[in-house]
Amino acid sequence: MDKTDRILGYAPRSLCHTGKGKRHRAFVVALYNDRGELLLQRRKHELFSKRWDLTGASHPLRLKARNESYSEAAARCVRQEFGVGGISFKKIGAFDYFAPQGKKCENEHCAVIVGKYNGKVKPNPKVAYGYKWTRFGEVLTEIRSKPESFVMWARLGSKVLRNNRLGKHLLATEEN
Repeated sequence: MDKTDRILGYAPRSLCHTGKGKRHRAFVVALYNDRGELLLQRRKHELFSKRWDLTGASHPLRLKARNESYSEAAARCVRQEFGVGGISFKKIGAFDYFAPQGKKCENEHCAVIVGKYNGKVKPNPKVAYGYKWTRFGEVLTEIRSKPESFVMWARLGSKVLRNNRLGKHLLATEEN
């Protein structure tokens, strides 16, 4: 992909995630509720396990003759990771990052996708150790005090969210 998020070609996952990798599309999802809380999960991940993550994270897929949109990918992600659906998603920004971990890595252009959800969740034990709903201000405080307890894409995604109108709204909700 290029710097404008335009797809230039396709490569296998193994090539994208080994050595220096190949820059590719990814996304993080942040679900929030009417109480101004974010849904976090304790991530099961090959490289970054047992760290806190935003609600979900994955990669848009190639579907037959087209590419999955970020909204479609986010809907698939929260359905698979938390068993929920019927959410409207919005891309609020993106960031690029590289995170080496031994012979593997993350080398991604990561979209930040948000959605509002007030129902019950059922975390998938294949991808999450657990979950919690927590105030956005508390997430930011915990990231500042213990950054190593969060996956890198959650830390960077939280910065994008903090600088967005929605993040400012969530923080203002806490003050009331």
